Amino acid sequence: MTWQQEIDELARRHALKEAMGGPEGIERQHRQGKLTVRERLDLLVDPGTFDEMGKLQGRANYDDRGEMTNFTPVSSVRGLGKVNGRRVYVRGQDFTVRGGSARTDDGGVDIGHGHPDPTELMLPSVNLIDGAGGSVTEFSDLGRTYIPDGGQFERYCKVLNIAPVASAVLGPAAGGLAPIPCLSHFSVIAKGTGQVFPGGPPVVKAALGLDIDKEELGGHKVHTRISGVVDNVAEDEPAAIEQVKQFLSYLPDNVYEMPPRGDTSDDPNRRDERLLSLIPRNKRRPYNPRVILEGVLDEGSFFEIAPDYGSSRIIGLARAHGYPVGVMTNNPNQRGGSMDVAAAEKSSRLVQLCDTFHIPMVVLMDDPGFLVGPMSEEQGIERAGSRLVYSIVNSKMPWISFICRQSFGLAGSLQFRPGPHLFRRYAWVSGHWGSMHIEGGTSAAFRRVIESAPDPEAKRLELEETFQRISSPFRTAEASGLDLIDPRDTRARLCDFVEMAQGVIKTQLGPGSGPTFRP
Repeated sequence: MTWQQEIDELARRHALKEAMGGPEGIERQHRQGKLTVRERLDLLVDPGTFDEMGKLQGRANYDDRGEMTNFTPVSSVRGLGKVNGRRVYVRGQDFTVRGGSARTDDGGVDIGHGHPDPTELMLPSVNLIDGAGGSVTEFSDLGRTYIPDGGQFERYCKVLNIAPVASAVLGPAAGGLAPIPCLSHFSVIAKGTGQVFPGGPPVVKAALGLDIDKEELGGHKVHTRISGVVDNVAEDEPAAIEQVKQFLSYLPDNVYEMPPRGDTSDDPNRRDERLLSLIPRNKRRPYNPRVILEGVLDEGSFFEIAPDYGSSRIIGLARAHGYPVGVMTNNPNQRGGSMDVAAAEKSSRLVQLCDTFHIPMVVLMDDPGFLVGPMSEEQGIERAGSRLVYSIVNSKMPWISFICRQSFGLAGSLQFRPGPHLFRRYAWVSGHWGSMHIEGGTSAAFRRVIESAPDPEAKRLELEETFQRISSPFRTAEASGLDLIDPRDTRARLCDFVEMAQGVIKTQLGPGSGPTFRP
């Protein structure tokens, strides 16, 4: 006597779960230009490594003989798999089953059954989001309504200070799924198929009488350019999942482990001759800041985060001699590189990310200061700047700064890591700095002198020339000991610092002593 009959039944039920919403549901998903959750898993995890949890969970009906007559699987999939050889926790909605919406009576009461979550596992987690949110049809099935319970968000929040979290918005992130991209260290949205909103077009119509489609309401143009709710956009689902895999490659499994070192074939002493003449002598002329990134970071290693939001600041992750680093630099081609609210917000998140996972910060500075004007004030530039101040002051990861062209005002001072932790500062010979720009500052400080002069414009130029003569970086170096360097030596200095910093990072492993990661 064997248990083969039960083993066959187990295989049958596994097949029912893998069939998702059936051929019609799968075909409908494909007609909408979307992959199924299992096709997404195939793109994300290494072949043959996915171990699904709760694979039998769902709703079944039985006849008088106790034989199952039909089965509807739960509208989600969760489990463990490996991404490029590293184990991760994955969860995703199955849109072919009730539009990926969860139900309060799915499969009865889940008492755990040894299904650890990412916090317990201390592993990176990936959310493959594609769910339509709640539905009033559930009330009919239940025969009652229920009080919303936000307890499910606890697991999403707790893990942020333990292990990396990445979310891919591949369909609607509606209702209770709408906060998940923000409750992540990195998020990406698939162009044309992903949207984020707490209430979709029918809800908006009922509440506001406004006719609007899903893309206008919460598509990639809204959330990667205007709101900043999602970091990056991808051309399609495979590209979005590839971005998730790339992001995770820079991060450790959890806060107790060292950031993983990558390829070291790029010579740490490589000198990029373009850097010698990159910065124009005319202070008002822009240049391509990405040339600096190419010249000082490991070749092809820069992974930009939120490129379309707060575009006056370029941020991301990269490697220096194989070691992961966070990177911030100004983009003089956007608002002159000045810091607006969006740039400050995304910079704060990068600082928190790197501090949480013990990744050194690299700042390549050309900062003219905060963006001024009525719109900036209306958006609360001071509050956004203060959040960045708080994040930087309370961070403890090693920090290295290079002034490439300018550093002015409060925004400029924020680029430097204060405090007792490992910090190194250099400046290029093209650098200049101060509490404010000589041009505007002269007009403000000497307004009466200028206005009372026989030729006000000539007097203003005379005063500005006087101050320009004493703005040489060599004078600062003489007085303060600031180290001026040849721009072509930046990569060597950076790689040496980051290698040296590994010893410090080893003493900082574990949860941060500063502020926790905040969405």
